[in-house]
Order: sequence, then structure tokens, then C-alpha cells
Amino acid sequence: MAGNAFGQAFRIVTWGESHGPSIGCTIDGVPPRIPLSEADIQPDLDRRKPGQSRYTTQRREDDLVRILSGTFEGATTGTPIALEIQNADQRSKDYSEIADKFRPGHADYTYWTKYGIRDYRGGGRSSARETAMRVAAGAVARQVLDHLLDGIAIRAALVEMGGDIVDRANWDWAQLEANPFFCPDPSAAERWAAQLDAARRNGSSLGAVVEVVAEGFPAGLGEPVYDKLDADLAKAMMSINAVKGVEIGDGFAAARLSGEDNADEMRMQKGRISFLSNHAGGVLGGLSTGQPLVVRFAVKPTSSILKPKRTVDRFGQDAEIVTKGRHDPCVGIRAIPVGEAMMALVLADHLLRHRAQIGL
Repeated sequence: MAGNAFGQAFRIVTWGESHGPSIGCTIDGVPPRIPLSEADIQPDLDRRKPGQSRYTTQRREDDLVRILSGTFEGATTGTPIALEIQNADQRSKDYSEIADKFRPGHADYTYWTKYGIRDYRGGGRSSARETAMRVAAGAVARQVLDHLLDGIAIRAALVEMGGDIVDRANWDWAQLEANPFFCPDPSAAERWAAQLDAARRNGSSLGAVVEVVAEGFPAGLGEPVYDKLDADLAKAMMSINAVKGVEIGDGFAAARLSGEDNADEMRMQKGRISFLSNHAGGVLGGLSTGQPLVVRFAVKPTSSILKPKRTVDRFGQDAEIVTKGRHDPCVGIRAIPVGEAMMALVLADHLLRHRAQIGL
């Protein structure tokens, strides 16, 4: 199987399956002498791990990470860093009834068509369990960014659930840790709680939109053609499980603006170039502008729901299926730290590539 690696100068390879003994990743390209321990990685994993509220899957995983290589006396050595997390709370029997059936909305059929074999226990390699290692690698990327840059901040928020959008006049980053949805609008969080409870009782699920913002990234980083910074960000977010759409800055809304409204005009302020708006989302011509990088991605409703659905089995027979087990009623909630991690991975990669080519 190809396609398990991401990045160029800062490169990760993840491995493992949802119901295997463990999952892990190898990170190559981390500069030496950067402080790093499990304590630098674990907080990000704790924000992603399951079972933290009634609005996420009740699978119980501590997601305790171990650094197996690449550090000495609390700092990176410049050699590959290997990370591992043990799986603990698998219930493979929950999936026995779907061993021969393809779940609608899942990768069961396409995976089986390509490889002729699939691990039906939670989706195997296609499971969102894999994203735990993205978050772990993203935490290492944050350490690199913090070591090489001053004042960079990467944050993500849930800005829409089930078609209900936050009021940006109520936006408060401090609210992200005050509710189970990572929502910056407390009024929206209250509404979402009722809506998601209703969806759960109905055996259904809801989709969501996540916004990721990076502030403090310098201007002029990225590449102008195939490796555009926004192109790499789009690929990074699109690679997350259940993501079906990505936009940078105003995204599709830019198509409804006039040229004068869409242009991010500039002025000199305190001896520096300053933009008067940020419709471009911090990227022009594939290169960073120095403004906040703004990316949004759409997460489809969880496909594993309790309502019966029509399907077929691998023998070519029509069938019905009910997906049992423990599943997130809204996948977008736990996608918050994953989106932050993918942003960090892309920015660390482009920062190191820039230093190699231009210097910094």
C-alpha cells in the first residue's frame, strides 16, 4: 500500500490499524537540539482521544504516546523519531455481522475492490484511529515551529454543525475549552448540544465545518507552482477521514464578490506593509502573506449509524445493514486537533524547505 507518507523536508510515515496491537509513526527531518519529550506530545493527544463526553465515541483509549527513537537527554538528535501508541479497547465482535457486507458511506467496497481483502474490524487502515498519529506528529511539528519562529499560534474551532453556523460577533477563542464542541460561540454550543442529543436518540449523526487558523507565520514561504502553500494545506485537510470539502480564506464565497471587494488592499503602517482585509486567507500565489492562514474543511455526517440501510454483500446479494459499535455522532468534534496537526505539519515542512533553499 502506497500513500502512507506526508511531507518533504519534514516527513512522516504512519502505520497501524484500528484493531491492531498498536499504531505509530516515523518522523524524518526534525532538526537536532529541539526540546522534546512525551509531555510535549500528550496534551494534543488528550484533546483528540475518544470518550471525553457523550458527544464522542465511548471507546476508551488512553492514547499514551512513547518516543522510541530520535531523542537524547530530552532533545532531538536529528535522527528519525519513532512514536507508538498501544491500542487497548477494541471490540472486534461489534463488527462480526458486517464481515461480508459493505457499509454505505464507508471505504469498505472501494478498499475491497482495490485490494481484494479488508479488515472489517473498525475499518482497519481506513479508520479514523489513524489520525491519532497525525496529532502526535503534529505536536512534534509544533515544537519545531516554536523553536524556529517567535509567536506562532495554531488553533481550530467548530464553526458549523448540522447546518447551524456560529455567530462570529460572539467569537471567543477562550470558549473552545469551555464546551465539548471546541466552539467559539457559547450560544451555538448550547444549540448544538440539543441538536446532537436529538440526532443520537434518532440513531443518526450530523456533519460539521472546522476552521483552522495559524497566526505568526512569516510572509514569503511556500512555492509558486505545484507545491503552493494553499495547495498543500488543501491536500492535508482533504486527507483527513470524512472530509469532503476544503476552502482557503473566503473560499467559494470569493466567487460571489467583485474584484474590488475581493482584493486585499495594502497600506504602510508603522513602517511595514499591512493588509486591510484577508479574503485570500493568508496566501497569494502559493506564498504566505504574513496574515493569518485560514482554512476550513467540511466533515460529512458519521456513516456508522443505527438506522438500517440498504447495501450489498461481497457475494453480490442485496442486504440490509445496521452498524453497531461505538461511534462519534459528529466526527467533526474530534477533527479539531487533527486539523491543527495537519496545519502544523504543512507549516513545519514549508519552513524547513524555505530554510534549505533561501535561509531564514
